[in-house]
Amino acid sequence: MPNLKDIKNRIQSVQSTKKITRAMKMVAAAKVKKAENTVKASRPFTRELVNMFEKLLSSVGGQYSTFTLRVDHAIDNYPKLLERREVKNVGLLLITSNKGLAGAYNANLVKKTLKTIKDYQEQGIGVKLFIIGQKGISALTKKAKELGVEIVNTYLNVIDKPNATNSGIVIEDIATLYVNGEIDKIELITTRFKNMVSYFVENWTILPLQNVNTNNKFDGVIESLMEFEPDRHRILQEIVPIYLTNIVYQALLEAQASELASRMTAMSAATTNAEKMLHTLSIEYNKSRQAAITNEIIEVASGANAQLG
Repeated sequence: MPNLKDIKNRIQSVQSTKKITRAMKMVAAAKVKKAENTVKASRPFTRELVNMFEKLLSSVGGQYSTFTLRVDHAIDNYPKLLERREVKNVGLLLITSNKGLAGAYNANLVKKTLKTIKDYQEQGIGVKLFIIGQKGISALTKKAKELGVEIVNTYLNVIDKPNATNSGIVIEDIATLYVNGEIDKIELITTRFKNMVSYFVENWTILPLQNVNTNNKFDGVIESLMEFEPDRHRILQEIVPIYLTNIVYQALLEAQASELASRMTAMSAATTNAEKMLHTLSIEYNKSRQAAITNEIIEVASGANAQLG
């Protein structure tokens, strides 16, 4: 027969856990709504920025000017950043969370990253890692060494409060390697927020640009619709840093909303499981208590019969 004290201690432990998971669910639910609104509000700007950037590139036709080009940072060197070359090394930027208890959120991202690394290595392409979030750092530090992959840089304070400044710092580090020729492709692994209960793990290619025909000038349509002042090359030098920074910023917003949604779902499931466990333990406790009472009654009755006999 189970010990009543042990069962009671388990009930108290599960009750405490239930209070924690319920509180975390409520906190995540409050935050995820705000994060969802931020993501949805930022998407139209990102789409229009990408469209404008692609049109501008097409109007230039792949002829990038280096005349009187002032470069203070790697991200300002747009001719090098837009340069297409044979891919020998890839820079992977992984966005994970700093905290756990978010279901399979971080595990899915790590799994996707490892698969991407192995796919590139099978093609003879080297990989360099940039990791955002403590969970990604913890999960990949050892595995990266085993796979012979260098973790170039890690970031801890970027995902909790996404902003353009932090996004600019991250993309500057990666752009430096791109400009120096140490990597030939920049790829980002993140999640795209869908709704409160689902998200998608995705690979975003940042550079070189995909699906942009720089040899097509739209038969003069762009020239008739757009005027450039002072000139399109200087505008391009201003737009490239904004474009790259915004892509990382949008990815951080999508990742934050996805993480909070995953945590809310996980904590909701944990609370439900705790309630089921409490129900089962209560039944077990009542049965054991009833059995103990019955045994005591039998013992009393047996003692009384023995004295009467």
